Amino acid sequence: MADITSGRPEKGRRFRTVGAAGFLLAASLAVPGQQSDSQRPLAIVAELDGIIHPVSAEYLTDVINESDASGADIVVFVLRTPGGLLESTRTIVSRIITSRAPVVVFVGPSGGRAASAGFIITLASDVAAMAPGTHIGAAHPVSGSGETVDETMSKKAASDTAAYARSLAEARGRNVALSAEAVLDSRAFTDHEAMSATPPLIDLVVPDVEQLLREIDGRTIRRFDGRMTRVRTANAEVRRVDMTRRQRFLSAIAHPQVAYLLMTLGILGLTVELWNPGAIAPGVAGGISLLLAFFAFQIVPVNTAGLLLILLGIALLILELKMPSFGALGIGGVVALVFGSVMAMREIPGVRVSLGSIIPAALVLAAAILGLGRLALASQRRPPQSGAEGMIGEIGRSRTTLTADVPGQVDVHGEIWQAVSRDPLPAGAPVRIVSMHGLTVVVEPLDDAAPKGEL
Repeated sequence: MADITSGRPEKGRRFRTVGAAGFLLAASLAVPGQQSDSQRPLAIVAELDGIIHPVSAEYLTDVINESDASGADIVVFVLRTPGGLLESTRTIVSRIITSRAPVVVFVGPSGGRAASAGFIITLASDVAAMAPGTHIGAAHPVSGSGETVDETMSKKAASDTAAYARSLAEARGRNVALSAEAVLDSRAFTDHEAMSATPPLIDLVVPDVEQLLREIDGRTIRRFDGRMTRVRTANAEVRRVDMTRRQRFLSAIAHPQVAYLLMTLGILGLTVELWNPGAIAPGVAGGISLLLAFFAFQIVPVNTAGLLLILLGIALLILELKMPSFGALGIGGVVALVFGSVMAMREIPGVRVSLGSIIPAALVLAAAILGLGRLALASQRRPPQSGAEGMIGEIGRSRTTLTADVPGQVDVHGEIWQAVSRDPLPAGAPVRIVSMHGLTVVVEPLDDAAPKGEL
């Protein structure tokens, strides 16, 4: 009895031990699968199509900040740009270098380009890729001051930018010589030329982001500081990050051509309001447009001398209305407007305000100022049509005999007015009003050519 009872607990313990071991074995087999599902690689994708300026730099740096905070495995910039400001480019490059996750710059889709500032950003990326039919390069710096730059200063600027490009290419293991040529000689390279160079300027040519993530999976890339990182992008979760509404709005107006048109519309609206006080709508629209233009000028570099020329042009057009110059002031105003507009919109590499936009806008603005000004002056020179001033010069007929001492009555505009006259007038005589004293008018004979006077 004792043997039987003592054996039963032993069997129970063995059963529980085997069951626990089986459970642990099953759990150990299940956990890896669950972890792989919950730890899919994360790819942050951002697309920039436009000029490189402070808003673009803010957007791209925000994307990298988000990738650092979310623990993303890779950051992909889909880039299409004609160029931009070197200072903003340096801001973007500095943030790419310090990014926790590797940064891939993909110039695409087909038909796109990454010129000037875009070429520098492509060089700085951990992985550079291009879509078929795209091109990069032409990164020669240009003067943004609107002024003539002497040859020495031009060479210094080009040499500085070339050294910057060489340093980035050398750190990334890309073609240093071609990087310098893109700056010094404004060379541009197709996707095939960039890939087939020795060493290449880019790492691969792919048609889209999905293929890009498949191609770089498992690659070991060398970071800017020399660390080696293995990229995991297989079956990656793609999270696209777009510009905020504020950034989209600022990016839209931070184009030299848009800023210039806003400035022109603002000046035109305020001019209409000044010549026609009380219209309200033109003044409100002009004020808003002008404020938006000034805000855009904080983003887009503007030449102060050009703005002063524009103001001089407007002043000359106004003087044309006041002083008889036989058109000399008006022509000078239009010329100052055109040259000031060309100078004011400082050239961003790859982007400029065309003469096809400047000349029509300047001519329309000049015509509006001259036309509205002449109408305003003509209206000021017209005799008053109401009030006491409006009665001066009106024609009427005496109802009673009028003398200087004996007031009478006259009919004017179907109204009966009390009147006096320096010369005796019989009833029914045509008269002209020469002045007013309160509600009494002073009249004279209609055929009297003597100067008008008052009693």
